[in-house]
Amino acid sequence: MKNNDYSSALQSLKAGNERFVTGNLLPKDTYAEDRKALCEGQHPFAVVLCCSDSRVAPEIIFDQKLGDLFVIRNAGNVVDDDVLGSIEYAVEHLGTPLVVVLGHSSCGAVTATCQGGDLPGHIPDIVKRIRPSISTEYCIDDNARRHARWMAVLIEDDEIVKHVGAKVVAAFYELKSGQVEWL
Repeated sequence: MKNNDYSSALQSLKAGNERFVTGNLLPKDTYAEDRKALCEGQHPFAVVLCCSDSRVAPEIIFDQKLGDLFVIRNAGNVVDDDVLGSIEYAVEHLGTPLVVVLGHSSCGAVTATCQGGDLPGHIPDIVKRIRPSISTEYCIDDNARRHARWMAVLIEDDEIVKHVGAKVVAAFYELKSGQVEWL
């Protein structure tokens, strides 16, 4: 796959998720060989910003190998300066053509934002970044979809992302089915 082809990158993710859902995963017995090859450098075909929820592992749900994805994880898949800097590095320096913002069902950060109330420590910082995308008219999962779309818009507006022409898409992972919905 050419590193500047976001359409091929998106198709690879869709095909990988289909393999994950059906249980027809690619063999992963080449880790030792993959590690050796990756010592020479990385060329991920997609950036995935997702929640740090332990049930959401992009390399697994997209059935990809070491080095295929540049993964950024934090509670609530929120965009801040550190996340933008990481994305900028991947799209500009590594030439990664696709950025995916992956929300998921039963997201604890979105739930906390929707429920409101006093939250300890630095959790209010996360809630503050999620709150603009939340509406009381929607259920938790629909709000998680809205939030993924909102974070994708923030990334699309980044000057470096625009300059290099990286494609940004939002997606939603359903924990029960394993299916990724492209938004």
